[in-house]
Amino acid sequence: MSANRRPLNSRDTAWARALAARLVESRVTPNHISQASMGFAALGFLLYWGAGCTGGFLQFLCLILAAATVQLRLLCNLLDGMVAIEGGRSAPTGPFWNEAPDRAADILFLAGAGLAAGCPALGLAAAALAVATAYIRELGRAEGFPADFSGPMAKPHRMAALTLGSLIAAFYATEWVMTLTLWIIALGTAATILRRSSRLLSSLNAR
Repeated sequence: MSANRRPLNSRDTAWARALAARLVESRVTPNHISQASMGFAALGFLLYWGAGCTGGFLQFLCLILAAATVQLRLLCNLLDGMVAIEGGRSAPTGPFWNEAPDRAADILFLAGAGLAAGCPALGLAAAALAVATAYIRELGRAEGFPADFSGPMAKPHRMAALTLGSLIAAFYATEWVMTLTLWIIALGTAATILRRSSRLLSSLNAR
């Protein structure tokens, strides 16, 4: 496995291999899948926004569907790489579409969650921290080191926390639960930045 590819246990599951094989046989390209992840993120943003503007059943429905879009984004992240690498369908523009949609999706989901929490600034802060983790990882790669996907709040962890928080918020104390979820994500992501920065500095000093 490439040192610059995020390790995922789900990549080795039968259902993921079967779905990726079906996509390889179709006319869907890895770039299309990456672009779809941004579409799910944009839909998630609108659903979180709707959750912040409504109440009752509509709020419940918005949060449940928003949690689903988070998982669909992750599914796209899984499949685009499998179709590109295992399926041999990589394209020259693949590196751009592999990274840019992820940054857009992080911003859309976390900013939207901030609207659902009634605290837009917290959502934007969490989004900025999420982008910073990717920056540190790519800075390390630019210096010739393997990509650092360490946590405690890497992308899969952020999205798991957001999914769980959204589902709980659909049933109980929406604004309070979403605010707590964003604080957990923001603080965990800040710790991730510090950890990755420390590891990168150590690698640079040892070179």
